[in-house]
Amino acid sequence: MHVMPRLVLVIAFAFVSLTRADDFDVVIYGGTSAAVTAAVQAKKMGKTAVIVCPEKHLGGLSAGGLGYTDTGNKAVIGGLARDFYHRIWAYYDKPETWVWQKKADYGNKGQGTPAIDGAQRTMWIFEPHVAEKVFEDLAREFAIPVHRDQWLDRAKGVKKDGTRIAAITMLNGKTYTGRMFVDATYEGDLMATAGVAYHVGRESQAQYGEKYAGVQTGVLHHRHHFGAVNAKISPYKIAGDSQSGVLARVNAEPPGAFGAADKKVQAYCYRMCLTDLPENRVPFPKPAGYDPTQYELLLRIFNAGWRETFAKFDPIPNRKTDTNNHGPFSTDNIGRNYDYPEASYERRREILAEHVTYQQGWLYFIANDPRVPADVREAMSRWGLAKDEFKDNGHWPHQIYVREARRLIGAYVMTENELLKRRPTPESVGMGSYAMDSHNIQRYITPEGTVQNEGDIGVSTNGPYAIAFGSLLPKKAQCENLLVPVCVSSSHIAYGSIRMEPVFMILGQSAATAAVMAIEAKSAVQDVPYAKLRARLLADGQVLETPADATPAPKKK
Repeated sequence: MHVMPRLVLVIAFAFVSLTRADDFDVVIYGGTSAAVTAAVQAKKMGKTAVIVCPEKHLGGLSAGGLGYTDTGNKAVIGGLARDFYHRIWAYYDKPETWVWQKKADYGNKGQGTPAIDGAQRTMWIFEPHVAEKVFEDLAREFAIPVHRDQWLDRAKGVKKDGTRIAAITMLNGKTYTGRMFVDATYEGDLMATAGVAYHVGRESQAQYGEKYAGVQTGVLHHRHHFGAVNAKISPYKIAGDSQSGVLARVNAEPPGAFGAADKKVQAYCYRMCLTDLPENRVPFPKPAGYDPTQYELLLRIFNAGWRETFAKFDPIPNRKTDTNNHGPFSTDNIGRNYDYPEASYERRREILAEHVTYQQGWLYFIANDPRVPADVREAMSRWGLAKDEFKDNGHWPHQIYVREARRLIGAYVMTENELLKRRPTPESVGMGSYAMDSHNIQRYITPEGTVQNEGDIGVSTNGPYAIAFGSLLPKKAQCENLLVPVCVSSSHIAYGSIRMEPVFMILGQSAATAAVMAIEAKSAVQDVPYAKLRARLLADGQVLETPADATPAPKKK
């Protein structure tokens, strides 16, 4: 008689325990560098915070191969971002961390300034596993729970109460409630699921009055185009014969009208960590699905005398590289990512797999195909993947370089006009300074019947620029407790500068500061008084206006 009610009570308690949502002041979705700084700042301000992320590794691209930091003017990197680079310096200040080379032999310069700045106690260039260690150390030091392999239910995983997010739910049913939410993903999945406005692709020149907006055929700012080759390259299987078919990796469709909008995004690649040290080198693998016909265009470039393959094998400590795209046909997988920003998880996995096959195949082809000129083939054969990096992923980076995906259309939109100081930026919450840098977006056939790339733009901002508080915020009528420090409200060309990892860390800290202030005031984040926010950001070391001694950063090469 007494057993049954007690059993029911136990079962009911167990059910409640299994379905109870985890509750935090600030819920941060994504495992990027911005996510970590946002969580640290929330904890430093006395609030609870959690990082909920699909990733298994913290730090995004900063821990995923981009060790040759795109800094621009380092004087505007403050707060928790500068602390990150100080912690990198502290790590490499220990002799035992120089395993594969002597510190004195490194002597590298990064982006025009010393990679190791002893006077400022910062270091800007580092190995992937070291960056990941720093991010993990921060999470432990500030007792930040990190819930990994958690994938937002993008169909019905955001529960809203009016214009406020009440909870987010993962595909496995795990639910998180909070007062404030931060979308720190490269893709903008939380903001999209929350129903706020966003954009994918390039705006037209007319939309925001931008010179470098839209399709930019004929604008060739770097050496990542076919004008860098001392011959006209035919896109056809039989050179000069348009009836023979088009070579792989060339789009036969017209590129679009100059200055027109489109739905295309700049190319992605993996920032590879390579080494030529035999003791730490893994030969380039032949990927599943390898198809040498995908690289016929590259053969024509080599045969025309092009020899810049190794121009972006940038040195990082311990005789390794951060290897980036360089040239007309390189690691950027042009045109194969257009649907990635809005794609399902399954489709994204397919896109990522195709990128791995393409990029590993590019390496394998150059190092092994007998048709590749011997000098290039032999030089590439000396390189390989670093054995002591990305050990759980076949020594391949776990994070692709999502150079842009969705971009918020928020309370304020950053454009080239703000970055070039044609008009002032209101309510600064951080600064950028890197050139407006878009990688190629398409490879097409010119009216003359040759192949050309389009979309690679590099325009100096002529010094640092402010980033508006409103660019982190959705419009209040759409959501009043969400901040977006990565997929910020920005035009395509302005995002080409904002998208740098130090800036994401800066904006992560500022976003969390505003979130905590909104919690304490019990207000919409859009109603946080800027004067109060500014005072706290400055007190915490953020740089909000150009220092008197700041000089323009060099234009990216």
